[in-house]
Amino acid sequence: MTDDRSQTFDAGATHGAPLPYLQRIRSYYQALGYGAPYEWAQHAEVPLQRLREPLTQCRVALVTTAAPYQPGQGEQGPGAPYNAAAKFYAVYSGDSASDPDLRIAHLAIDRQHTTGEDIASYFPLVALRDAAATGRIGSVAPRFHGVPSNRSQRVTQDVDGPELAARCMADAVDAAILVANCPVCHQTLAIMAGLLEAAGIATVVMGCARDIALHVGAPRFVFSDFPLGNAAGRPHDRASQAFTLDLALALLESATAPRSTVDSSLRWSDSDDWKLDYCNIERLTSEEIARRRAEFDRGKAAARALREQAAVTGRGAEGAP
Repeated sequence: MTDDRSQTFDAGATHGAPLPYLQRIRSYYQALGYGAPYEWAQHAEVPLQRLREPLTQCRVALVTTAAPYQPGQGEQGPGAPYNAAAKFYAVYSGDSASDPDLRIAHLAIDRQHTTGEDIASYFPLVALRDAAATGRIGSVAPRFHGVPSNRSQRVTQDVDGPELAARCMADAVDAAILVANCPVCHQTLAIMAGLLEAAGIATVVMGCARDIALHVGAPRFVFSDFPLGNAAGRPHDRASQAFTLDLALALLESATAPRSTVDSSLRWSDSDDWKLDYCNIERLTSEEIARRRAEFDRGKAAARALREQAAVTGRGAEGAP
């Protein structure tokens, strides 16, 4: 960021320009025939809560948009196609001492260049436990929290965000690490981070869509120039995952202004060609565009049915991830 409200920490030179998700997504959905582009949230004022205690004494919570595995809801394993049936529509919590089975098949990750096969690349609970064991943080909060990646900014701001804040406050959390997976996840978690900061909880968002997080206004943001779905480090690369988490922890300690951003120096591969594919309408044939439109319509219908079912049981929220 260049305005005087921001503070940027450079953790080494980046390699090539970050993928322009806002532009790509706008062009992609217009080409699919969806008319007026989606209006992303943009906050002029962003709060920042400094740590009240040294990080070595802080209780840190983990927040994710990954979903608990749901048997009977279709393919959800590594390399699974987009699966709207695996979505969820209410905040959930889990035991941080457990090893949960969380999946990201319901999210628009970069399926052409990653598979979601390593949970540690999008849900860094083991790395956070290691940080507690070595004294880098005081402790891991007793619960981790899952939040719906919701296109409805109203629901995120007025329903899911306050629920997340209440759960973190009930656990006496000092700081929270929020890990984004898809484009809308970055918006959802940037909004929720602002709500947590306003409630007195310091936050850092980890993600791979730099332009979205900064457009919305994440109070602190760690950017990894990796395909979506790997915000916590490269899959099966424990050194990469530990390095990325440490960037987030360091930013919790050092940021003095909102919108503080650190760019990881790690590269996905020797080539940046992977950036050419995600939602790039120029690389698709007319037949593929038509196929994707039909697939997206089916996904919307499945998500609508799930929302209606969730609303009946009192766990619903409007807007699809």
